[in-house]
Amino acid sequence: MSDSVIVINADGPETRVALIEQGILSEYYVERERERGTVGNVYKGKVLRVLPGMQAAFVDIGEEKAAFLYAGDIAAPGGQGEKEAALRALGGDDDDEVAPRRTGRHGDITELVRPGQEILVQVVKDPISSKGARITTYISLPGRNVVFMPTVSHIGISRRIAGDRERRRLRRLIDQMRPAGSGFIVRTVAESASNSQVRADMDYLLRLWENIQFNERHQRAPALLYRDLNLMLRVVRDNLTPEFKKVIVDDRIAHDKAVRFIGAFMPELVDRVELYTGREPIFDGYGIELEINRALERKVQLKSGGSLVFDQGEALTAIDVNTGKFVGAKGKTLEETITQTNLEAAEELADQLRLRNLGGLVIIDFIDMDKESNRRKVYRKLQEVLRRDRAKAHITKISEMGLVEMSRKRTKESLLRLLTAPCEVCNGKGYTKSPTTMCYEILREVRREGPHLTGDTIVVQAAPSVAELMNGPEVAAVDNMVKRLQKGIDIQGRKDFHIEHFEIRTKNKGGRNNNNNPAD
Repeated sequence: MSDSVIVINADGPETRVALIEQGILSEYYVERERERGTVGNVYKGKVLRVLPGMQAAFVDIGEEKAAFLYAGDIAAPGGQGEKEAALRALGGDDDDEVAPRRTGRHGDITELVRPGQEILVQVVKDPISSKGARITTYISLPGRNVVFMPTVSHIGISRRIAGDRERRRLRRLIDQMRPAGSGFIVRTVAESASNSQVRADMDYLLRLWENIQFNERHQRAPALLYRDLNLMLRVVRDNLTPEFKKVIVDDRIAHDKAVRFIGAFMPELVDRVELYTGREPIFDGYGIELEINRALERKVQLKSGGSLVFDQGEALTAIDVNTGKFVGAKGKTLEETITQTNLEAAEELADQLRLRNLGGLVIIDFIDMDKESNRRKVYRKLQEVLRRDRAKAHITKISEMGLVEMSRKRTKESLLRLLTAPCEVCNGKGYTKSPTTMCYEILREVRREGPHLTGDTIVVQAAPSVAELMNGPEVAAVDNMVKRLQKGIDIQGRKDFHIEHFEIRTKNKGGRNNNNNPAD
């Protein structure tokens, strides 16, 4: 059996789930009850504004920010792209059959919705940064073996179910139960499921849809009609397969819930659920805390001595590959050393993309390789390792300068933005002005304001490092300003001052001050 396990930390104020595949931490999820995600939730919403220029509308779903609805995400008779829109609601699960790409043809937004209209919608993407949630009217309700799509007439079978006989069995089974005009996608795990298990899954989802429709008729917009499962059960539902050796939980109540859920939907795997009884915290016991902290670092060391450097922006992430301390094996040429580093980097960055949940545009700067054959080798390696990623990714071939452009589907906030906040010292810039820069800036301000200040002595209060510089190495510059203004200058260090914060006043008589603290 493999070294793949699902580790669930549920004994604290937040629930954390880690997927360890073949001994490597591949995915990490966290959910705080008061910040619980909305993906998968079904709402009765109210259209607030229609934007013809963007072919979109803002919809009030009762959350803090208005949700965003594109024209192409609105179900309409004869509309295009129904299957892809429904599949997108699954979060880009590569196990599912891929529908044809959208043609880009859809009705005009002003003909599809109007301000004040009440519509049934589902969240497909959580709010990210300043953007509200993205929603669709193509509802999809995931089960263990199948996904129900009440608004799309379609039967899809996972590409990974290869046998024609098995595909025919599942298609025939689905067709017998599905209501007219609706559809189902059969997931990979259904290949080993019995007819009764698939039917039970379908029956559950059909009853769930009836309940949503009942709530829609009896509630006024905006209203939450259906909330998806909590994090622990979602991850188990979508990821637990026979390849996982066990599901280990550190909280007895959560353990019992997992046992009941798995016993109901995948009874053949219920014996793999364990209650963690170790003395140290569960994530410490499995080395997960160290890997999470490593995934928040800008620089990731490679085993060979090379490194990856991540620079994450709003819409683009740049990844730089460096040889670092790696000088290659004895007898190896520079080209072979560089290629070996790039191959190792490709493996590691694929794991880091999943773990950090980096989305949008990604630029990878591999170390320059002279031979086209070596560039192809690294490119093939990158393609191979990215197949493990459930988020859809598209990559370009490596250029002569070693650059790869890549896009990866963004479904939620990255790990960095999920677990961190902008630095209070630099206000998220990543830097502050140096003490020398602040010293000269203060002297320019003294020259500017000095003539207008009454009294014979000007008091300058600044951060300790700036004050030490002005009273030490830069004392000559301060003395020159004293001669220029014909006033004394008293430099005082304040421990509570930010390095870019200073004040200028006259002794005992008040005066002007400057609060130049970007963190205030």
